[in-house]
Amino acid sequence: MGRVICAGLGPGDPDLMTLKAARAIGTAKHVAYFRKEGRAGQARRIVEGMLNPGAIEYPMEYPVTTELPFDSPGYIDALAHFYDNWANRLATLAATDDVVVLCEGDPFFYGSFMHLHSRLQGRVPVEVIPGITGMTGCWNATDTPITWGDDVLTVLMGTLPEDDLVRHMSDADALVVMKTGRNLPRVRRALERAGRLHDAWLVERGTMPGQRIARLTEVDPQDVPYFAIVLVHGHGRRPEIAE
Repeated sequence: MGRVICAGLGPGDPDLMTLKAARAIGTAKHVAYFRKEGRAGQARRIVEGMLNPGAIEYPMEYPVTTELPFDSPGYIDALAHFYDNWANRLATLAATDDVVVLCEGDPFFYGSFMHLHSRLQGRVPVEVIPGITGMTGCWNATDTPITWGDDVLTVLMGTLPEDDLVRHMSDADALVVMKTGRNLPRVRRALERAGRLHDAWLVERGTMPGQRIARLTEVDPQDVPYFAIVLVHGHGRRPEIAE
């Protein structure tokens, strides 16, 4: 029996991938990755030139992305069948060979692979190779520490209701807001209500070609980049700089 190996790819720059992930990817006979229909896929782009020439690729194309509300019955049902189907296909492949599944960032940090992981338990051996998270790459791109001393870091999803965003933003010292995209206008309003807007940064395509770093107040409100994270840096306890 083979294994299903999920390789965390890190934040986007191939040089930030772990050696263990690179070795697994370079020797894999079967490579699966998530993508939107009609797109090359961000995970596949990251490993360009790294795959074994004889590797067989399995693009796992989401049946829906933003066409339906993420909490609607139709969306939930479509994704459940999608993950069920691919868990079955991967388990069949892993009966004889290792299968490497590519995952941006870290697989256990809001990664799509988690839904396959739960469905594969007890069926085939599963190994997860950790990766640097996308948010780590983004805050390093700003060249500013995200937390100091005993700062509290809060990670939020832009899909949350605005009032929930405001509550969390008001309580935290440092903030990371993921899944911005079309939710960015709501995130901006929540930051303004929490008094944090002028401290917020937008990092688009962090560590990748086309990286953009800008204060959120200077970004056009109609500009809603998909690969973007909003950051608010902490300003907590830190040692004095000796003269």
